[in-house]
Amino acid sequence: MNFVVLACLAAVAVAAPQRPRQDFRHVAIVSDTREDHGDGRFRYHFITDHGVDVHAVGTPGSAGQSNIQGGFSFPFPEGGTGRLTYVADEYGYRPESDLIPKGPPLPPHAIEQIRVAEEQRRRGITF
Repeated sequence: MNFVVLACLAAVAVAAPQRPRQDFRHVAIVSDTREDHGDGRFRYHFITDHGVDVHAVGTPGSAGQSNIQGGFSFPFPEGGTGRLTYVADEYGYRPESDLIPKGPPLPPHAIEQIRVAEEQRRRGITF
């Protein structure tokens, strides 16, 4: 019986509403532009009062998808700005940013394997 009472008290304590974080503040949108043509073509751009800036442009893709080019920037708490741009299309999602870690250069044999695979793909050779 004591175990059941303690379990119920523990459940009530865990389920109790938590106080919001003291550093949370409402973020206002200071600029918001949107355009959607319904055929894969769209455009949006918004900016917050925190300095977050997001934009994207969509165009119809070759397989019925929307190809998207866009990006965003945001301020770092300690100063400076982070930026990222991207393309998302039939070839995948390709982000570019100084924030993305870069691996070491590929060794020559790996570059040759990639070249051979691209040549085979171009010729229609599949496995």
